[in-house]
Amino acid sequence: MKIINIGRQIIYYLKNYGLKKTIYKIFSKIFIPKTVQSEREKYQLWIKNNEPKEEELQQQRQTKFAIEPKFSIVTPMYNTPINFLEELVDCLLAQTYSNWELCLADGSPTQKEEFKSVLEKDKRIKYQFLNENKGISGNTNEALKLATGDFIALVDHDDLLPNFCLYELAKTINTHPEVEYIYTDEDKIEGSKEKRCDPHFKPDFSIDTLRSNNYITHLSVFKKELMDKLGGFREQYNGAQDFDIIIRAIENTKHIIHIPKVLYHWRVHPNSTAMASSAKPYAYEAGIRVIEDHLKRQNLQAKVRNGGDIPGVYEVEYAVKGNPKVSIVIPNKDSIKLLKNCINSILKLTTYNNYEIVIVENNSEDAKTFDYYEVIQKLDKVKVLFYPEKGFNYSKIINFGVRNCVDSEFILQLNSDTELLTPNWLEKFIGYAQREDIGAVGARLYYEDKSIQHAGIGIGICDLAANLLTNTPKHAHAYFGRECLTRNVSAVTGACLFAKRSMYEEVGYMDEENFAVAFNDVDFCLKIREKGYLIVYNPYIELMHFESKTRGYEDTAEKKARFDKEANHFRTKWRKVLDQTDPYSNINFAQDTAQYNIRTDKINAEKGE
Repeated sequence: MKIINIGRQIIYYLKNYGLKKTIYKIFSKIFIPKTVQSEREKYQLWIKNNEPKEEELQQQRQTKFAIEPKFSIVTPMYNTPINFLEELVDCLLAQTYSNWELCLADGSPTQKEEFKSVLEKDKRIKYQFLNENKGISGNTNEALKLATGDFIALVDHDDLLPNFCLYELAKTINTHPEVEYIYTDEDKIEGSKEKRCDPHFKPDFSIDTLRSNNYITHLSVFKKELMDKLGGFREQYNGAQDFDIIIRAIENTKHIIHIPKVLYHWRVHPNSTAMASSAKPYAYEAGIRVIEDHLKRQNLQAKVRNGGDIPGVYEVEYAVKGNPKVSIVIPNKDSIKLLKNCINSILKLTTYNNYEIVIVENNSEDAKTFDYYEVIQKLDKVKVLFYPEKGFNYSKIINFGVRNCVDSEFILQLNSDTELLTPNWLEKFIGYAQREDIGAVGARLYYEDKSIQHAGIGIGICDLAANLLTNTPKHAHAYFGRECLTRNVSAVTGACLFAKRSMYEEVGYMDEENFAVAFNDVDFCLKIREKGYLIVYNPYIELMHFESKTRGYEDTAEKKARFDKEANHFRTKWRKVLDQTDPYSNINFAQDTAQYNIRTDKINAEKGE
């Protein structure tokens, strides 16, 4: 059976992604990097140090909550193996919180007599044999009809819950009684529940991340009134029915809580997408329809397509409204070879017409630089502004450029040491930035060896901020494919940052006094977020970035002193933000790296430590 399933996966990949990517996928599965193995080992330490021991479980059993919600565990069945049902029932009987019911609707061809002894284990188990298979959505809706609880928890017939799951849900509801939708972190189990791997530590609610990939999946818990409002599952989205109901839930409530604890075990077996994401290709076609219909309900015009070689990843490309002008602001000091490469790539590839390139000249010394300026200023798309001050203050230079682009609706900050790879980059930028909830948009940047230089910026890393997923090889996938997901992030690099011109005015421009060189882009993005806007990393906009070739590194005592001063000011200004977990990361990741490595120490999730 396993060989047949592998064959199906290979055929699926060949059909959708071609021979080259299929071969790469096969080799990546066979030759597992040692770093992956070490992360698996780290997870075993995480389990040991962070999940409750028997003494804690006993305390949970004795806890009396002010609010004692009843949980309806809703599970559709179809040809369910007896051992799956037994293990599901046993994991519920072991729960340290007891106010639950299990609602089972069985669409199998025949009713199994062997189920009887399992179903009679507890009066909280409700079972209905349907006499027909109504499909995954129809069977789930029949199970929903049995539910009498305050909250609905969706659990597949082949998966398990840890025995402290319902306790953690009840505790969250007591802390946040207004909550209407809860989701949790999850992992996978290989055969037996003792063999656990692949923990998915998720971000807090992130709308653009969700539109790119159903990162929530399990465990999903809905307030009963919200589920009633949604009207259950819809069969036209079979295969992505959970994605559809999750995305409709977030349309109908803002009371969403993410619990950063592993409260769901997704079983790995040949017919499960836990084993192979390509096991059910129809599910990803349904996923496209889910997003398309969601965007229509939100009055957002966009195209949705598969996003790459990971099934279940989608690209949303928003339509450009009107013909807004874009000013591409490029600070420059000499280094004409790099600047020429940057400008030529823009002029050659860009498919959007209403833009200008604005070079902000900053104290160049080479006569050839000014000769080049004389040449490019004759082009319709290019102009040169001469920054009037001595010295290098990136924030001042950018602000000077922005203030001199009064007829443009959008600003793109761009380093001169970049090279464009994506022809329709401005259309992709504008589509996102035109949304009322978006404050800034960033791109995927590569080093010369095509490894990642920038895939968003994380906050709190080494008590500062850092580019995420640096040095990830060009064709490799990082943690749950995050390098190729359009994601909400806390910040993006100023080397390629797109925003409305009005956003600079709204947040007070870039901080010239305190962040002349370092952290000005992160500070700018945090000011944008402070105003309630979102920041987006768009991996489908790609550029090379020959980083720091024009200005060098912090390699002198003077530069190091300046960096330390700016770093200390950043820590002081954003202390409260840094003390909290980055909402687009997870408390279970190590804070000394930007690679989503698992922590192994004891974590206090309630205190955010």
